[in-house]
Amino acid sequence: MITETVVTKGVKQQHAWLQDYIDSPEKQKQLYKRTLRIVILSQIFGGAGLAAGITVGALLAQEMLGTESAAGIPVALLTLGSAGAALLVGRLSQRFGRRAGLAAGFLTGGLGAIGVIIAALINSVFLLFASLLFYGAGTASNLQARYAGTDLATVKQRATAVSMAMVSTTFGAVAGPNLVGVMGGFADSIGIPTLAGPFVLGAAAFILAGLVLLLFLRPDPLIVSTAIANAQEENSTVQEKPNSNSSPISKRGIVVGAAVMVLTQFVMAAIMTMTPIHMGHHGHGLREVGLVIGFHIGAMYFPSLVTGLLVDKVGRTAMAVASGSTLLASGMLAAFAPGDSMILLICALVLLGAGWNFGLISGTALIVDATHPSIRAKTQGSVDVLLALSGASGGALSGMVVAHSSYAVLSLSGAILSLLLIPVVAWSRKVQSRELV
Repeated sequence: MITETVVTKGVKQQHAWLQDYIDSPEKQKQLYKRTLRIVILSQIFGGAGLAAGITVGALLAQEMLGTESAAGIPVALLTLGSAGAALLVGRLSQRFGRRAGLAAGFLTGGLGAIGVIIAALINSVFLLFASLLFYGAGTASNLQARYAGTDLATVKQRATAVSMAMVSTTFGAVAGPNLVGVMGGFADSIGIPTLAGPFVLGAAAFILAGLVLLLFLRPDPLIVSTAIANAQEENSTVQEKPNSNSSPISKRGIVVGAAVMVLTQFVMAAIMTMTPIHMGHHGHGLREVGLVIGFHIGAMYFPSLVTGLLVDKVGRTAMAVASGSTLLASGMLAAFAPGDSMILLICALVLLGAGWNFGLISGTALIVDATHPSIRAKTQGSVDVLLALSGASGGALSGMVVAHSSYAVLSLSGAILSLLLIPVVAWSRKVQSRELV
């Protein structure tokens, strides 16, 4: 039986099924649409798993450790695990295709969630921290799944494809935090600590997301897009087709795209991590925390309905500037809003999520534009390592900043840091202008 070739080695002797996609733009379009449908379904489950850890991770650690200064450690570990997993998922995807890499990541994340539940049952901090590292693999896969939709997209479809994958995450991501109370009650009924309840949902969600991709993401979009790009390059006498997904390699584009995503991730993770603790200081309960974080995570993904179209039409750099401006407004509002005002806290966290959304989609589009299919997944995985490490740093530092100063100082620092996006974009435009002269 003929097997799929390794992506990184190219496809010199095309299999019959693969040659059909190379020769037929119509089949490419059909596979692009099918891939998006499968990615969307997996992202609905993945979003629910992602939200569980974000919502109660800090609270669970605070309860088990008995100290507030370490409350940022769970998000830091989760994102650190996400960093390692991003690298491995990227390498697996480049070698064996998106299906193998993404499914492995989601299933590992599901096992991590099960480990968190066991850690809460036996009150083992060591097992909690170790399990959160594995749980981060699900987070990494949830983010990297956005790339799968771009493999067969044209240049003018790439940001829109990312948006379609991300907006589907909204359903699970918003439902997850708002099920905190329900899952806490369910956990109590079966003898599991209340704060471990959302991780029951996380385990089921990540495992289902992995199974969806493993069973249905066929043919693999990265293998097909690499074969198409290689065939076009080998036949240099044939004019490149308008719907080509092949891209020249641009190191500058990779640097700018990575910088945009890293900065937005750092600011978002820092403020988001300490918001539940800040709310607890002002008398808000678990249900109110779930509501605020639910709005925040919804704002991280729901704007994708229009963000992708704006990035494709208005431009990548313009939306990167919009990201910095939105994060600035979020940090200022979070810093000066009264701690007992649910409305203002929701507004601040909604702006925080929207700013992250603008930055992630514009940065992702820049990365895809700057890479060739033969190195795309590996490069994307490496960039997502920086993205995860940025989130880990933001989460870890946020607890220390708040413990030694205040939530207002943390929010103002994030607002000021978000302004760095503007010189990054200005530098990119200046260099491009020089090249055109």
